[in-house]
Amino acid sequence: MKNKEEKLNIKNLNIVIELGKKLLHITLILLLIIGIYAVTLIFKEWHVKEFLITILQILSPLFIGLIVAWLFNPLVVWLNKKGVNRTLGAIIVYLVFIAIIALIINLIVPILYQQTAEFIKTVPSVIDYSKEWLENTLERFDSIKQINIQAVKTNIFTHIEEFASNITSDMPNMILNFAKAMFSGLGTMVIGLVIGFYLLISFDNTENLLSFLPKKSQKGTKELLSAINNSLRGFVQGSILDCTLIFIISSLVFWIVGLRAPLLFGLFCGLTNIIPYAGPYIGGAPAVIVGFSQSPTIGIFTLLSIALIQFIEGNFLQSLILSKTTKLHPVTIIIGLLIFGHFWGIIGMAVSTPIITALKTLLLFLDDRYDILKFN
Repeated sequence: MKNKEEKLNIKNLNIVIELGKKLLHITLILLLIIGIYAVTLIFKEWHVKEFLITILQILSPLFIGLIVAWLFNPLVVWLNKKGVNRTLGAIIVYLVFIAIIALIINLIVPILYQQTAEFIKTVPSVIDYSKEWLENTLERFDSIKQINIQAVKTNIFTHIEEFASNITSDMPNMILNFAKAMFSGLGTMVIGLVIGFYLLISFDNTENLLSFLPKKSQKGTKELLSAINNSLRGFVQGSILDCTLIFIISSLVFWIVGLRAPLLFGLFCGLTNIIPYAGPYIGGAPAVIVGFSQSPTIGIFTLLSIALIQFIEGNFLQSLILSKTTKLHPVTIIIGLLIFGHFWGIIGMAVSTPIITALKTLLLFLDDRYDILKFN
């Protein structure tokens, strides 16, 4: 009789322990949410965002150097395995990189400049087309008595005319500011490349930093950093390849359909494609507007070509290039875009996916090690 009661007590005790573990997991998740909320409030009240932006601007050459060394390190390691000295390997990689950049500047930049100037000339016609399209669209709602269409039309057209006037009057200042920013950015990039070269030479010595950690933590930290490094490297390399292919394909298709400044709009589509879901619409909208301002046929073909390119990219290119790098749920990506876009705009949207990928890798590592998030 006592044995049966003991068995029953052990069973009940196991149930209580399992319930306690689940409650602990829920508590940890709640604490994580509260912690994120608290950090958000601290960032807002202490103006941490402005401080971080200032620090990033000051240390931007260092970050550029770190990213360059991080991206080029596998090539140097590969050359090192082939018997090439690490310093010589870094020099070879840098020379090839500089040669590619010089080739791109010589071939593409003059065409981009010419097409940008051509596009600026077409801005008035694009604005006129937009006004005409808006007027025709608003006239369809003229029969609705509850809406003062004339007031809405006047308000919209006033903003469009102000926008056009500002573009015309501010164009010299915009060009001057762009030139200043370009030269300043060029200087920052050169310093960053110099820092990156020295970091690349000694990049294999960074593991010595782990020796400052306790011996029990060194192995786990190394595995965690390796996992995050692999996921981020795969994402960055895949995204660069993906965006480059979109740039080439879009430019070629825009040229075939007869769109003005095809290289300029192809480049814009390629750059914005790094933003998941929203990027293709951001990049494709200006091309479609300019296409319709030229003629309905060019506008329709431009719209169809963008839809076809995005269909191919979403169903084939991404599955081939990024399938093994970022296995994130679409809802997770969209929430990340909304949060990062709210706080940091377009740049935040561009970096949201790699940051979420790194956080996911970190959580999976901790969950695998310490069983933090499992509910079974």
